[in-house]
Amino acid sequence: MTLAPAFFYLFAFVTVAAGFMVIAAKNPVHAVLFLILAFFNAAGLFVLLGAEFLAMILVVVYVGAVAVLFLFVVMMLDVDFAELRAGFMKNAPLGAFIGLILLAELVLVVGFQMVRPGALAAPSAPIPAPGSGITNAEAIGRVLYTKYVYYFQGAGLILLVAMIGAIVLTLRHKEGVKRQSIAAQVARGKKTAIDVVQVAPGAAIVPPARASQ
Repeated sequence: MTLAPAFFYLFAFVTVAAGFMVIAAKNPVHAVLFLILAFFNAAGLFVLLGAEFLAMILVVVYVGAVAVLFLFVVMMLDVDFAELRAGFMKNAPLGAFIGLILLAELVLVVGFQMVRPGALAAPSAPIPAPGSGITNAEAIGRVLYTKYVYYFQGAGLILLVAMIGAIVLTLRHKEGVKRQSIAAQVARGKKTAIDVVQVAPGAAIVPPARASQ
């Protein structure tokens, strides 16, 4: 056995084991840590396949942002996971039904590809040929920004609309809460920002709020 197959079996075994521990761990913090371990090993599999760009994205985006965000949310929120697990059996039939639908869709897709392998259009391979001098990131960029540029821009527009919608839905103006006013800050001048007070010798400066009382 050469070195590459040995690393493949190592990364694959750790990925499957970590994925199982994500759903088997009782502590949610441990589950998130196992998820991070699974992401790292999946990135190793991408490196073995020659897709170092996808490996970097997996580590930077999923491990550096999503998984760490999950970890902070789980640690900061006092979630009663025992109460959540209590309703598992009540929702088990619905979950099993949805799982069967997803399994049927996967079987149909795989079966259709095996019955008519030429029915689907051949995808563009972003992995460059050996000795071409083109990196994996450059090859993906050429395919993404030429053949799939409209789909890429459409996905970006959908994410932008979703981000704006999330901000609008979560933004609440409460009474009595001080908010930042950019226009008021920009319009400030010497007359509104500086108060010149004549203080007699030996006297103390009384704030206007206390003076009115």
